[in-house]
Amino acid sequence: MSLTGTYDDANIFAKILRGELPCIKAFEDEVALAFMDIFPQGRGHTLVIPKGAQARNLLDFPAEMFGPYLERVQRVARAVTAALEPDGFQILQFNGAPAGQTVFHLHFHIIPRWDSVALAGHGHARRADDAELQDIARAIAAAM
Repeated sequence: MSLTGTYDDANIFAKILRGELPCIKAFEDEVALAFMDIFPQGRGHTLVIPKGAQARNLLDFPAEMFGPYLERVQRVARAVTAALEPDGFQILQFNGAPAGQTVFHLHFHIIPRWDSVALAGHGHARRADDAELQDIARAIAAAM
């Protein structure tokens, strides 16, 4: 898909928001949902998606919703770092297929980083163990 286009209400994140597909939640409120990436680039890889807007990417997202949404991204990042105590973390956000976007619903990736631990490439990680993801999600939720 290109950078522009029509929002596809059948994308996986829209289905998760509607409760049609499961996810391993770390946080949810009226503004955002944070859940574990099932194909994590590293331990604790968490996704934060906005609610209430059909935005394919950053350019489609209503300006008035940025503040509350980015506050949630920051809160989740703080909880991820408190729960997992990484040496650092990355926040990534892709716009358009050539930039690496694979799900066309705006989302941020929070990826904890540890010294000397390589990441799996975006879109190249293997499926994680659900029990481990649930343990990590509980730790993040407890740190919220």
